[in-house]
Amino acid sequence: MQNYPRDMLGYGANAPDPKWPGGAKIAVQFVVNYEEGGENCILHGDEASEAFLSEIVGAAQWYGQRHWNMESIYEYGARSGFWRLHRLFNEMQIRPTVYGVATALARSPAQVAAMQASDWEIASHGLKWIEYKDANVETERADMEAAIKLHTEITGERPTGWYTGRCSVNTVDIVTDEGGFDYISDTYDDDLPHWRHHNGRDQLIIPYTLDANDMRFATPQGFNSGDQFFSYLRDSFDALYREGEGGKAKMMSIGIHCRLLGRPGRVEALRDFIEYAMSHEDVWFPRRIDIARHWQEHHPAPAQWARPSQMSRDAFVTAYGGIFEHSAWVAENAHELEKGPAHDCLEGVHSLLCRAFRAADHDARLGVLNAHPDLAGKLAAAGRLTEESTSEQASAGLDMLTDQERETFTRQNTDYVAKHGFPFIIAVRDNDKASIMAAFERRINNDSDTEFAEACKQVERIAWYRLSDTLESAL
Repeated sequence: MQNYPRDMLGYGANAPDPKWPGGAKIAVQFVVNYEEGGENCILHGDEASEAFLSEIVGAAQWYGQRHWNMESIYEYGARSGFWRLHRLFNEMQIRPTVYGVATALARSPAQVAAMQASDWEIASHGLKWIEYKDANVETERADMEAAIKLHTEITGERPTGWYTGRCSVNTVDIVTDEGGFDYISDTYDDDLPHWRHHNGRDQLIIPYTLDANDMRFATPQGFNSGDQFFSYLRDSFDALYREGEGGKAKMMSIGIHCRLLGRPGRVEALRDFIEYAMSHEDVWFPRRIDIARHWQEHHPAPAQWARPSQMSRDAFVTAYGGIFEHSAWVAENAHELEKGPAHDCLEGVHSLLCRAFRAADHDARLGVLNAHPDLAGKLAAAGRLTEESTSEQASAGLDMLTDQERETFTRQNTDYVAKHGFPFIIAVRDNDKASIMAAFERRINNDSDTEFAEACKQVERIAWYRLSDTLESAL
């Protein structure tokens, strides 16, 4: 796979300051998943009963039959769990986001009215709470459009947030193409929102969570008690809050299900966590739509640029063929390597070029070394260095040598080449004139194999600086 689609870099080491309102050190966001009445059930036209996220851990689907126990567990979430959570959030004056399955919302008008009366955001959780991993694009798109239509009929407004959950590899693209969503949450890939470009559209992604999530009450090796849930939320909060105190504020998502956390033996863990979070200063408790609007205002989608991972071969070689001195073949070979979004940065392009250089045989790498000019040599005196080499040598003062210094450099260059068979190479931006001369005297005594390896490392270091200059404006 030459073009790797997954982004393994994200914000990297330098995540942006989200600039949360009021200088908040953390945004704590609660999601109430409302799925009751939208789950797999033959009454809903499905082939089998539900088997996911209930008190019956490891349940199997019953094909062609109603599963009375499973149905009643889901009914508990609507009849009791929802109202317990609703009272708690109202008491704490927190407005969560609801991931509402459209068919579930249609079967729960009283709950929808309560959500709206409390100004909860109701995002779309799809048409039905079913698995889409094997669905074709046309079927999934049709269900999405039906979900938007039904959601709008029920709530009076179209949804502006989307989360399928049991999604396919096509879900985020399909929802992006629809064009009407402020955010999509079908990723778990970051602690901050980020933008994703697809088919000419910039789509905001607000990642969700499967770890700070009560679903782990219903999975093997999950939470066995409310205390475990509280401890995990507290530790997550503490880590992110500490990062916020250090100037790297983050977002904490917490996933809740009415039939799981809405049970009396678990809900007090949620109360304890909310009280714990509220005991700290500078904590923001937004809905997801509030996060989306804030991010759109303060962190709009970045301008598109010529991303190395998406360049044609000719464009890539034109842009990076001069990074290794007079050796465009390095860029040509680098373009043939697997590339993805993680390579659209200084470290990424440098890695590709160095891999291509290191994979070459000895003679090819020797050719790169011999393509480099002598330091302060005849080419420099004649003004025939490349633009990059001219700038590099000038940065170390090698364009302002005394007659004696020039004579010394000439003699050392001659002796070095005679012994090793290639010119002395050093990343001059790491040095000054004095340290370069000292390195000259030290390295000329190395054996040629050692010096070949050192020269190759210096070539790669020079490439780093040249790439930094090339990518500075784009990044």
